[in-house]
Amino acid sequence: MKRIIIASMATLALVTAASAAVNGKACVACHGAHWEKKAMGKSKIVKDMTHAEIAEALKGYKNGTYGGAMKGIMKGQVARYSDADLEAFAQTIGK
Repeated sequence: MKRIIIASMATLALVTAASAAVNGKACVACHGAHWEKKAMGKSKIVKDMTHAEIAEALKGYKNGTYGGAMKGIMKGQVARYSDADLEAFAQTIGK
């Protein structure tokens, strides 16, 4: 029984670490503290996008189906997050 509990706790720790919330602080340098900037002068202004548009963009960057000039940079930024993490993060920004 003790082994089962220890194994379950280890699995839970791995799942929790793998699904860590998106670090929005990493976005500020390019997108601005209030999502008001065009990143590198090329992106859409995130604060003007809907939650659904943001989620679609983030997941699209991750799977390579979205983006123009910044596609390569953004893929690296979102690749480690699950679609659920990206969806949840999108709900915290935009309109």
